[in-house]
Amino acid sequence: MPYLKTAAKNQTRSSLLDIKSRKCGLRHTVFFVNGNEYTGEWKDNQKHGKGTQVWKESGMIYDGEWKFGKRDGYGTYSVLLPQRKEYLRKYCGEWKNGKKHGYGTYFFSHSSVYEGEWSEDERSGWGRMFYENGDIYEGEWMKDKNHGKGIIQFLNGNWYEGTWKNGLKNGNGKFYHSDKGQLYEGFWVDGVAKCGTLSDFGRDDAPAPTRYPIPQVQLVDMQLVLREGQSAYLTRVEEGQEEDR
Repeated sequence: MPYLKTAAKNQTRSSLLDIKSRKCGLRHTVFFVNGNEYTGEWKDNQKHGKGTQVWKESGMIYDGEWKFGKRDGYGTYSVLLPQRKEYLRKYCGEWKNGKKHGYGTYFFSHSSVYEGEWSEDERSGWGRMFYENGDIYEGEWMKDKNHGKGIIQFLNGNWYEGTWKNGLKNGNGKFYHSDKGQLYEGFWVDGVAKCGTLSDFGRDDAPAPTRYPIPQVQLVDMQLVLREGQSAYLTRVEEGQEEDR
């Protein structure tokens, strides 16, 4: 009987120590065995609230909100530049369940930046992308690619506005050749213009206009001709797919 009482007493003491050791509320820096550090709030022994995590091996740092051990809410993620011994901000925005989710800005490089909506670490929804070569895309995204309606403006002043699919021009769109003063309006498939019309547009203000203007061609119904061309192309595509099967 004395042995049982002692075992029960030790078990009770062990349970109390375990409860006391559980992290809850605001804590000073906690150092982990792998060298990582966390300073901030806890709940039920998990990072919960506001806090800063430093990963030793990768040199990453996250400063923001947490929910049951995962980045959740608003926060900033940065990486360490060893040669300069300073942190470079990579992402600033919303998180959910440990992933970029909601609205935020991601810095791919100094001149390559995306600002817009995210879904589970991927660009999805509306967003604006500044490319390193100077091009700018603004519009819809899905699974990290241009998808839906959007406009891309090129460094030389030309731009395209229309529909996209899996990162390529697909469907109806307009391509403005502002350097030549021409407008192409038509139908695109996987980034290639298949059928459409070409007309002068802002030719008088173009820096490098064509030698001669495009002659006026009078059609009874230009849109009807365009639709027929699109229909004929789609029919050929469907027939080709049937042959492949």
